[in-house]
Amino acid sequence: MANQAVVIAAVGVLGIGAQWVAWRTGKPAIVLMLLAGFLAGPVLAYFAPGLALDPRGTFGDLLEPMVAVGVALILFEGGLSLDFRELRHSGEAVGRLATLGVIFGWAFGSAAGYYIAGLQLPVAVLFGGILVVTGPTVVIPLLRQSAVKTRPASILKWEAIVNDPTGALCAVIAYEYFRKVAESPSASLIDVVPPMIIAAVLAGLIGYFAARIIAYAFPRGLVPEYLKVPVLFTVVIGVFVISNLIEHEAGLVAVTVMGVALANMNVSSLRSIHPFKENIAVLLVSGIFILLSSSLRMDDLVYLGTTWRFGAFLLTLLFIVRPATVLISLLGSSVPWNERLFLAWIAPRGIVLVAISGLFALRLGELGFTGGELLIGLSFAVVVATVVAHGFTIDLVAKLLGVKGATRPGLLIVGSNRWTIALAKQLQGLETPVMIVDSSWQRLKEARKQGVPTYHGEILNEATEHNLDLTPFQSLLAATDNEAYNALVCNEFAHEIGRDKVYQLGEDADEEDHRSLPESLRGRAVFSAGHGVEDVQRLEAQGWTFRKTKLSEKFDFEDALAKLPEGTERLLVIREGGNIRFFTHAATPEPRDGDIVITFAPPDENRAEEVKQRKAEVKSRKRDPGGDKPQPA
Repeated sequence: MANQAVVIAAVGVLGIGAQWVAWRTGKPAIVLMLLAGFLAGPVLAYFAPGLALDPRGTFGDLLEPMVAVGVALILFEGGLSLDFRELRHSGEAVGRLATLGVIFGWAFGSAAGYYIAGLQLPVAVLFGGILVVTGPTVVIPLLRQSAVKTRPASILKWEAIVNDPTGALCAVIAYEYFRKVAESPSASLIDVVPPMIIAAVLAGLIGYFAARIIAYAFPRGLVPEYLKVPVLFTVVIGVFVISNLIEHEAGLVAVTVMGVALANMNVSSLRSIHPFKENIAVLLVSGIFILLSSSLRMDDLVYLGTTWRFGAFLLTLLFIVRPATVLISLLGSSVPWNERLFLAWIAPRGIVLVAISGLFALRLGELGFTGGELLIGLSFAVVVATVVAHGFTIDLVAKLLGVKGATRPGLLIVGSNRWTIALAKQLQGLETPVMIVDSSWQRLKEARKQGVPTYHGEILNEATEHNLDLTPFQSLLAATDNEAYNALVCNEFAHEIGRDKVYQLGEDADEEDHRSLPESLRGRAVFSAGHGVEDVQRLEAQGWTFRKTKLSEKFDFEDALAKLPEGTERLLVIREGGNIRFFTHAATPEPRDGDIVITFAPPDENRAEEVKQRKAEVKSRKRDPGGDKPQPA
């Protein structure tokens, strides 16, 4: 495929297609992307050379800067997700892994490459430095998939993002040292390390000041809304290129610092671009993985598969290098042993490892070192081995070590009232994680009294994202008495949870048509009838209650409805695995065997009579508040 437009289109289809298949099947996306690129590149080149993807032949010298800029944008996007408030409980561990962990990991990885993989010493040392990285593009999706507890998840996320540029700098230090030795045998580390440290500091300062400029300009309206994303990405690329002029790969440090600095400057206008920059990150990750995996050569892969050394190297990396690095680095820390063991096992490598390896493989060959050409194939082997090993075992290991978070998908309810408290109690009884969020301490009083988990705070406040662990909650229901606020909450969380998983109560029956909000601004309205807040509160006052029904082969949904009072409203279905699906005005889930259906039902005739009598008594007491008191003599 020599046509560049055809190659770009093919890369997009393969990358996004692999991501979609991963979403449908629950398999790690990176494995499917590597497989897609491998099949479209070296495998197809073997059977049908004219149809195979050949990025190097198609883009030539442009391939390296394309990949480099993509990696820079990915690291910047990852840095935007790091908030220093997360370090309250994980800062000690992150600090150790970002310092001691780098030193031990580099040393152990280099030794494994030299003694086990049989690489030349310069190649082994350089590759050992690259192996320090773990990769946010792999770690973050794995953590999202497995629902690990907050502290170990935070440690892994911070380590992945911080150590990516660190690993690149380690590789640069090794390369520059061996390059100087090749030119002058008397060269020493002192000739290399101090200039590299100075270059890294300068790059970090460039990234920090770029973040300060953005933080000053955006909130003051100096950049129009429609230009904010283009300006931001242009500045990131500019910072990356300028820093690389100071020293190779120093740009990775600069963009990471810029992302982390912006994330902690409370720039409110950045919230509106989060969905877009996340979409760009998905496109970049997909594209770069397809480009690099399709660039592999079959000869190198065959060589890697025919020698025992590289298989032994991968096993050493998994079972000795990573565990030893983490356990030694965290020795004497406050991190519990079960979390240390979990961190010692989870270390999937990702896109930065492959990109940097591809970059230095060419440079090592220019210096005359043999074995550099194997780095691309070996880096892919490391990525596949670690992602498969860790991606398919993270759930099991987390459960065995007791660091697993909530295993069933939960429901986050915004708004505390009698109706939402009653619903939360029903879900609690079914072991479904549930929490009620409200900005009023008084409104939360009854929920706390009944033992329902609560969070006191404004759900739309940015601080809530860091103080409230949202990991267990895969669905959201906004049920305050303000319809516009409910719609705002649903819009805010739609890009994070999913548009089809944010719900709100509908409009009340007496609402005027001209006051209706457009469907595009609202969450999905629960209940087929679209009841509003006042509607459900009125029905509850009339004695309506929640009922749960377990379906089976002998007792299907039709049987359940036949036993419920006339007028019963279907609310939601809980699948056997815990997934929650609401009955809405737009979608009706199909209940099946093993599901639990929760309905909102009117009282039966006897119950209705009791409710009517109680209401009459209440009215009587209000008319004559002293009637039941003894009269004074």
